[in-house]
Amino acid sequence: MKKTFFFLLMMTSALSISAQDNKVKTGWKFGGALPAISFDSDLGFQYGALVEFFNYGDGSTYPDYFDHTYTEVSHYTKGSGIFRFMYESNHLIKGVHMTTDLSYLPDQASHFYGFNGYESVFHKDWMDDELSGAGYRTRMFYRFQRNQFRFKNDFQGKLSGEHLKWSAGFAFQNFKINSVDIDKLNKGKNVKLPAVADQPGLFELYNEMGLIPNDEISGGWVNTIKAGLVYDSRDNRPNPMKGIWTEIGVEAAPSFMGNDNNFSKLYITHRQYFTLIEKDLSLVYRLGYQSTISGNVPFYYQSQVITSMLTGATSEGLGGASTLRGVLKNRVLGDAFFFGNIELRWKPLYFTFLKQDCYLGLDGFYDFGQVTKNIELPDNLIDAFYNSDAIKNIYKEDSPADYFKPGTEKLHQSAGVSLMAAMNQNFVIAVDMGKAFNKQDGNIGFAIGLNYLF
Repeated sequence: MKKTFFFLLMMTSALSISAQDNKVKTGWKFGGALPAISFDSDLGFQYGALVEFFNYGDGSTYPDYFDHTYTEVSHYTKGSGIFRFMYESNHLIKGVHMTTDLSYLPDQASHFYGFNGYESVFHKDWMDDELSGAGYRTRMFYRFQRNQFRFKNDFQGKLSGEHLKWSAGFAFQNFKINSVDIDKLNKGKNVKLPAVADQPGLFELYNEMGLIPNDEISGGWVNTIKAGLVYDSRDNRPNPMKGIWTEIGVEAAPSFMGNDNNFSKLYITHRQYFTLIEKDLSLVYRLGYQSTISGNVPFYYQSQVITSMLTGATSEGLGGASTLRGVLKNRVLGDAFFFGNIELRWKPLYFTFLKQDCYLGLDGFYDFGQVTKNIELPDNLIDAFYNSDAIKNIYKEDSPADYFKPGTEKLHQSAGVSLMAAMNQNFVIAVDMGKAFNKQDGNIGFAIGLNYLF
């Protein structure tokens, strides 16, 4: 049985560098910290914390800031974790807004539900050991090991007028892929997970069928360059009450950067914000589209949602806390997709705590998305299915219809609520609870993180 316990504490200005009564902040200020302690029966004991600092300079642009640092160290005893340092500046390079992100993101049980959304069938009972039926196989059936190293740099500068900007960036990323390390996950447990050889998961089956080719099965480097345009008329960045934020760009992984797979992707994201009640209530939405326009994208990069500037530890989906809340993480995987989010954001309570300006927010949301271009499957899929060693020797009763339903992809939808706790307008804790509309997408998703979704 999987059990998770969270102990989360927001440490406000009791730890502040220079708490003060003035509404306008100046100089470097402690943004906030969030220690996290949890236990997962598969991943082990989690310990760590994150901390942010903001430099408001002379205060003339408050609540905007000159510099921002974010550090997170979070580790599970069985190997998963987040090790991230991010630096953001609006003045280090004159006229340029830049972010630099250095991260190591080991994941002992990364989610994998197949390609092309509903065209890949999800069986909850195959991984749910709390069900009494004979259908249970292993909790790791829809999991694989993915360890990611990332060094990412994004830049923006004014192009014309106050709002039109250019954007550019480069990134070096390495993905190390493998089957789940069952021996590591079984350490200290009385009830053991079955070995991958005895109960292979979807990752192993896709490899045997040739859907994940051998030259991708162990991962590799994805080194990219990026260029685009941004139109940004938001009144502030943390929680805009009015304005437009639209971006379009192309990200490429060319051979001269040492890539084994050369490809390029187009990304378009439009966000708009409407004030309904001054300062307190807004209606906002985001629409996004992403498509491969050349080359072959390795399967482990198809889940990455490209943006002009990374705002969180990850940007991936569709499905999960950064795209479709309540839908299983990375449930919707395709060569092109669109998605959208609609939110009603309310700030019902303002207060001062230990001389810091705080508020509580409550949001209602509706999320949706769909694959618009499939990842191609082989023409001889049926033959490849029955030639799989795991199908022939272990899952003899399975048929292709247990895994594939061509032509069934349609809109994935979820809805839910978010509770937001903010300090000095920039340090925002978000608690999201979303419910998927279709059981093929899961049931209820719960997440705790930082910042508004967009």
